[in-house]
Amino acid sequence: METIARLLLVEDDKNIALGLEYSLRQEGFDAVVCGSVASAVQALDETAFDMAVLDLSLPDGTGYELCRLIKQRGDMPVVFLTARDDEVNVVMGLDMGADDYVTKPFRIRELISRLRSVLRRSRKTAAGRGVYEYGSIQVNTAEGKVYKNGRDVFLTALEYRLLLNLVNNEGHVLSRSQLLEGIWDVSGDFVNDNTLTVYIKRLREKIEDDPQNPVIIKTVRGLGYRV
Repeated sequence: METIARLLLVEDDKNIALGLEYSLRQEGFDAVVCGSVASAVQALDETAFDMAVLDLSLPDGTGYELCRLIKQRGDMPVVFLTARDDEVNVVMGLDMGADDYVTKPFRIRELISRLRSVLRRSRKTAAGRGVYEYGSIQVNTAEGKVYKNGRDVFLTALEYRLLLNLVNNEGHVLSRSQLLEGIWDVSGDFVNDNTLTVYIKRLREKIEDDPQNPVIIKTVRGLGYRV
């Protein structure tokens, strides 16, 4: 099944976490499960996520701490998952920047639906302001710049043109010939099929956490590439 988003799930109840992880993967989410604040922070440092689902009560802290850290780093959407449903906690979480708040017990279909809705809103908002976000990567088309974890990523004119072509066609597979047409002669040089392969490789090395297992620029065998 096609992965629609890489998700950080922070839940210390192992039974709930196991069931959620299975359900999320069945729905196309690549879920990474953590049971504490410390392990979640490590995961955030090592992996680019598209969204986070956080339990409030954790053995070494709270979901609020993680939400604050996530929002300091960027605009990744956050959904709180907790048994606490009183107004004070709901308002506190939303004031900190949480995008939604789901209380236990919940129906898994409802949770999946709300996660998809939050993800759509987040991507639409980012695209509307000329900013596209993929985990730790931010493509700001207004500035003509790319950032990773808030730091400027240097791309050549061809690399940026190639990435922009993919981003502007998010979700759609672009053939090699379509990509070649999009970057043709941008630097005054002839761009051929072998050159495209080289530039895809270089681009992945600059923006992917693991270039050998890309999660942003994906190869669709026999067809081309997509983000």
